Amino acid sequence: MPTEQSELAPPHTPTETASSTRARRRPLITALAALPVAWLLPLAATAVDARWALPPLILVATASLLRGGRTLLDRLLLATLLLICLTAAAGLLFARWPWGMAPVPVAGTALTALILAAVLTGRRPTLPRPAWPDLFPLLGVAALVGYLAQPVLRADDHLGQFTILARGEDYLRHLTLVDVIGRHGGYVFVDPDAVREHLLSLLVYYPQGWHLLVALLNGHLTPPGTAPAGVDAVQPFLWWNIAGFGLFALTLLWAAHRLPGPLHPLSRGVLTVVVGALLLGTQMPRMLLSGYPTETLGLTLTVALAVLVARPVTSLREHLLLLGALLVGIGYTYYLFLPAAAVIVFGALLAHRRELPRVRGTALTVGVATALLSPLPSLLGVFRANQTESLTATVGPDLTETWLALGGLGALVVPALLVHAVRLGRRDPAWRRWLSILLVSVALTLGIGQASVSLGGEPGYYFNKAGHLTTVLLIVGVAAVARLLPVPYPRRPARVAAAALVAVAVATATVLLVGVTGWHRSLLVVDTPTWAQRWAHQQIDPPTRPAVVCDTVNRRYPPVDGTTTLILDRSPYGSYLANICVSTMQGTTAQTESGIYDMVFVEPDRTAQMLDRTPGRIRLIVTTDGARVRVNRLMRADPELRDRITVELLILDETRP
Repeated sequence: MPTEQSELAPPHTPTETASSTRARRRPLITALAALPVAWLLPLAATAVDARWALPPLILVATASLLRGGRTLLDRLLLATLLLICLTAAAGLLFARWPWGMAPVPVAGTALTALILAAVLTGRRPTLPRPAWPDLFPLLGVAALVGYLAQPVLRADDHLGQFTILARGEDYLRHLTLVDVIGRHGGYVFVDPDAVREHLLSLLVYYPQGWHLLVALLNGHLTPPGTAPAGVDAVQPFLWWNIAGFGLFALTLLWAAHRLPGPLHPLSRGVLTVVVGALLLGTQMPRMLLSGYPTETLGLTLTVALAVLVARPVTSLREHLLLLGALLVGIGYTYYLFLPAAAVIVFGALLAHRRELPRVRGTALTVGVATALLSPLPSLLGVFRANQTESLTATVGPDLTETWLALGGLGALVVPALLVHAVRLGRRDPAWRRWLSILLVSVALTLGIGQASVSLGGEPGYYFNKAGHLTTVLLIVGVAAVARLLPVPYPRRPARVAAAALVAVAVATATVLLVGVTGWHRSLLVVDTPTWAQRWAHQQIDPPTRPAVVCDTVNRRYPPVDGTTTLILDRSPYGSYLANICVSTMQGTTAQTESGIYDMVFVEPDRTAQMLDRTPGRIRLIVTTDGARVRVNRLMRADPELRDRITVELLILDETRP
């Protein structure tokens, strides 16, 4: 009777057995030899002051082990987004281990993990060649970043940089959080008591993934212990914001080119122009002007997740890893989008339910890690910091532009998506999936609006933010319109001319109607100029008065232990901005918090509240005689104030604004 061995396979000769054993041992031997290199490279880079080379090295190594995407841009962008999300999760480790975010242990651990991943998966490092479709997103983002970087290029001194920061008030708080995370060596919410003396309380449980990433990269660009702080940190911080918006633009362009699959070069050119124009002609550049870098990164990760659900990568294990990592990244950067992202991923899992048993181990590991990590910041923010308070706001931002974007873009994109969904059906399910993704985003937007109304407020701040997500998904969905454009056929001059004419007409009309040229106001914003033009052409010279006050006070009045420095300028809001700016530059946001926030913007009530709420000794910098008279009147009414307040009159250059 034949044995089981003889039925399944021919018997192995001793030579074959030895050969297969050597083949199995070879990757293990290679890994053991490479592990010391994973630590010697960071040590060598640090020794020669080349720590800046470690992040690009890790990026290329990560991309070489991925297999998703057909082009080099696909691979590098997926690796970038994956590393951002894994870094967000690793921030929990950085805050607990003894080395913080020092380049050597961080890079050594990352390279070790990559070597182990290569051994476990059996993958050898390889990268695809550059392909011509990559040129369209790259050229588009180069043009966008070149235009949007203009104010930072023009702001070549502290006054110009402070002017930009003061216009986007939130920038100052984000800069503070980057600084404290860099000095603390990890997420501050892990040990809030350790930063109580250094950080504004409302930032302790704010989503910190973007700030951690910037602080980590800053540590790779400067020698140990010399990370930029105060005024020296402003210019790098502004450039990180430009880089973040550039990544956002690149991801939108990449997603728009990925969604439709193969496209004619003419259609790709039109799609690049239209997506870039819509990015400039909607509310999106407002995130630069107002200082919303965390929302920018949150939108970037959510758009990437959405397009990967619509057009998955070929490897199911890699697909699950990317989706899980993106959920974690969204949770740690801007968790408002996490519910919609989770629903979208759940739908993707249902679509792959028959394939999941084949990768049960990967699915279980990624699922458990994602379920444990991704909701943590939102739970802390909701239950410890009451970050849902804006839902009950009775007065919110003007929502006209949100409705214009949703209605105007929806009227063009949704019918085109329906045409493709009906025409292609199961042959190309990406269009049906994108319609479902849009439906989830719209449901989130309307759900937040209804929640605000139910809590006694009105649709406002968070409704507008959720509307931004739907807007960018519609911008990517413009790919469905590009797919309907006529395609030129060789040897048919009339068809070539007609297709070229239509392409030029569509691109030109979009650029004009969304206000990119300035010849026509954008149909998607309320006021003229557009948000992009307001950002790119903002006046920096002469600087604003809060910037002048901030710079002067910061230079003349360094911080004093045991004394809180506060400023009274011409107007209550001007005083507010100057105080935030100075406390950010001097690292005193915790000490000045009680004298800056949650007060009225009417004098003399604001000055009275400022002096009453601030404990201990106060150094009060006044810039006008009226402010000095007001303070003297309050001290006469309350003699106890005289014992703890020192008033300094600051005479500013009257040629300044």
